[in-house]
Amino acid sequence: MPEPHAIPIYTSKGDAEAFLVYPYLYNRSGEWIGFVTADRKVYSVLGRYVGYLTDGPRAVHRRGTGSLEPPRQPPPSPPRLFPPATVPLAPLMSELPYTLMDVLLEEPELLHTLDSGELREDMD
Repeated sequence: MPEPHAIPIYTSKGDAEAFLVYPYLYNRSGEWIGFVTADRKVYSVLGRYVGYLTDGPRAVHRRGTGSLEPPRQPPPSPPRLFPPATVPLAPLMSELPYTLMDVLLEEPELLHTLDSGELREDMD
């Protein structure tokens, strides 16, 4: 079965740090780190709001609004992704205003795998 088309999600520096295979977000190693809703909102694997996707595509977050969105039930865990060997160059992106933060650049820990992250449940 062919690998689904992965859309690179870039940082403001132009690095592809994540991949989107709707609705799942993966890191560069192909591990699941979050999901995207139809209205482009980005959530962590635990269902916590992280930000939204711009047309760039970049994952951004309005500073100081993290807890305003209610958590969402995450979809079932997807299979691991085998990221593409080559990634297109990032499009030219405008500088972000101070009110927006590039999540993958400034707070990548918000998009962590199921087995990491400070907000995961403790194992007994």
